Order: sequence, then C-alpha cells, then structure tokens
Amino acid sequence: MDRATFACSTAFFRDSGTSSPAAPGLPGGHVDFIEKVDSFTYSDFFRDYLIPNHPCIFSAKFTEDWGSRRNWVTRDGKPNFEHLLQKFGEAVVPVANCDVKEYNSNPKEQLPFKEYVKYWKEYIRNGYRSSRGCLYLKDWHLSRAFPEHDVYTTPVYFSSDWLNEYWDAVAVDDYRFVYMGPKGSWTPFHADVFRSYSWSANICGRKRWLLYPAGQEEFLKDCHGNLPFDVTAPSLRDRKVYPRYGQSQPPVEIVQEAGEIVFIPSGWHHQVYNLEDTISINHNWVNGCNVAVMWCFLQDELAAVQREINQWKDPMDDWHLQCQLIMKSCTGIDYKEFYNFLKVIAENRISVLEKGLDEEASARDNSKAAISTLGMLHAVFDLKRTAKVLSSLSANEDFRKLDLSSLSPSPEALLHHLEAAIDTALL
Repeated sequence: MDRATFACSTAFFRDSGTSSPAAPGLPGGHVDFIEKVDSFTYSDFFRDYLIPNHPCIFSAKFTEDWGSRRNWVTRDGKPNFEHLLQKFGEAVVPVANCDVKEYNSNPKEQLPFKEYVKYWKEYIRNGYRSSRGCLYLKDWHLSRAFPEHDVYTTPVYFSSDWLNEYWDAVAVDDYRFVYMGPKGSWTPFHADVFRSYSWSANICGRKRWLLYPAGQEEFLKDCHGNLPFDVTAPSLRDRKVYPRYGQSQPPVEIVQEAGEIVFIPSGWHHQVYNLEDTISINHNWVNGCNVAVMWCFLQDELAAVQREINQWKDPMDDWHLQCQLIMKSCTGIDYKEFYNFLKVIAENRISVLEKGLDEEASARDNSKAAISTLGMLHAVFDLKRTAKVLSSLSANEDFRKLDLSSLSPSPEALLHHLEAAIDTALL
C-alpha cells in the first residue's frame, strides 16, 4: 500500500494505544457488504471494521482469482470431488461428528480424505442421512500440508496476522484451516481461539451465521455460568436454567453466499450452519488492534484455573507453574510463550525499522512481506501496541512469579529496545 493510500489511517496509528472497545451491537443487526475490490482499501477496513470491531462481508469479487474457486468447484457450484481426490486423496483429515455432543464441542476422528469423500457422496445419495451421523471435515491444515498448491491468496485486509507470523516462525502450528461439509453440518456456539479475529471464505456453498457481539454471551450463560452448546435450543427460554436469556439481544444473522468472505470481530461468539454442501477457507488472527484482548483473555483463563485448583495451593510447591501448564493444555499457550509471541512480533518490526525493507528477504519471509505491503507506519503502530501489552505482562504478578531466567532477552531489555525503536522512528 502506498503512503498516500495509508495516510487516512495515521490518526489511528498514532492513538494512545488503548485496546479497541467491544462493539455493543449493530443498528438493526445490519452488516456492511463490501462490493468492489478497487474502491475498498486496507485503511478503510482498519478504520471501519478492525478498530471498532464490527463484522462485514466481502463480495465474491474478492476471491474470484483463487485457484480453489476455479478448480474445487463444478460448473453447477458443487464441490468437485474428483479434482479434490486427485490432489488430496491420500491425506489424513480431522472429521467431527455433528450429531454427537462431547463437552462443548463435537468428537473428532482422523480419516483418510478419500474415505471422507466416499462418505460424503453416500450421504448425499441417501438424502443427507447416514448411520455414521453428519460428519464435518474441520480444522484441516491444508496450506501447511500442501504449500505448493494454488489454493488462495490471503487478502491484504487480513495480512497483519501475528498468530500465523509467530507460529510460522517457531514451525509448530498455524491457524489456517479448510472446512468441508455436507448440507446440515454445523459448528456449535463458541468464540475463536484467544478471542482472535477470524475470516471465512466460501469456496462453494452457503453458510448461515448467528453472531453475538462481545459481551452478549454473558446473558446466554446458564445458572452455573456455562455457555450453551446450541443457541437455538428451546431450553434457553427456561428462566430457571438460563435466568438472563431474556436480556440478550437477538443475534446478528448473516447468510454467506459462494465466494463471499465474512469477517468475524474479536471476541464475538457465533454458531454456523452449512445450508448446502460447502467448502470454506478460514483463518484466525491477532494483530495490534486486538492483542490487548488476547492478553485479557489469557489473564481470565489463568484466573479460572487458579480458582479450580486453589485448594492445592499451599501443599503444592510449584502451584504457579502447574496453573500455567493447565492453562496451556486448555488454551494452547502460557504466559512465557505469550512473551515469546510478543518478542517475535517486536523483533520483526524493530528489524524492519532499523534495517529497512529488503525486497529479496521480504519475498522469502511472509511476515516481512506483510510489513512491506502495509508500510513503516503500520510497523510503528504494531510496536506501540506490543509495548503496552509487554509492559502489562512484565508487571503482572503471576508472570513475575515464574522462572524467567530462560527468556532472552529479558522482558525489561526487550521493552527498552522496543521503546527506543519507537522513539527513533517517530523522530
């Protein structure tokens, strides 16, 4: 993005650094539809949707040049099973059973992709019924397993993606997924990992989304403080079980057509149905606009763990460490890894500000390519937001009780380097 295009967001990038507020709702449940690619800039998205934390829908024009839109879909808009089998038939994929509840989700198994496609074809022939239940291929890391395939290109609006930047750097995981499922498959009520943003693009098929703005989920909890599995269940109207349901707003409803992309704001709980045989590309991501929300989420998660095992605090010498281990097993991250997450983001931005953007290096490194696209001003914004969260983490009592000797550089040294880089960049 050139400097002139990006200039209109300068005021946001030079803000005080407070985290973006949770949207109280949308007038009349309206969700903006972005029609044209050439008239909608990253600055527009940043100002109107990322900062205010509002959902929107991108038209099919934003995905029309994707390889998956060309090759994974038949002329009549159905999944192209033969092409998919040819490319991915031997892969092993995670499959959930939508007809079975296991805690607050559906049980999963690993199946060969060719076996899942065979099931899907039979399911269609049998009128969308099967003794095996309604099976939904979910959370498939296809891009990681098949990086050479021309599947899609991440739109520039979602390119400031710290989650995948970090997990690519440590080569452990990623948050890029493919979903495939028959008509009637669905995902129960939830908010995304770390209260991240998410975007979901339909390659083919249609989805129905029920969205609740951040904070509305409090009215949907039962008398024990648990969220519902299905927000459409009649039991929610039982005031003895769900005493605050009557105070909740109706959900924001979206019907997403083939080719369209839905942007889900940070911390918005949602439930999703496939209205037809559907394939989608999904990313979860965090950036400077919602990293403070992620940090608040982690503090809440640790506090919940501490309450659960508080009775063992005195007899357990390493109680604080055990709380971190339990939190990581539940959420996928602990405080020390969160520090390393912030460090990778900060050091990438500092490197760019100190050394400039090397085109050859940017071509090899997705994170530097994103910084190159968004520009130096965005790198400074990222550093300012990182500095505020890192300062809060460094002062956090639970973090300071951990053995931090293995962290390099120390949190204090990193924060000093980060603040110095910001000061130099703003001169």
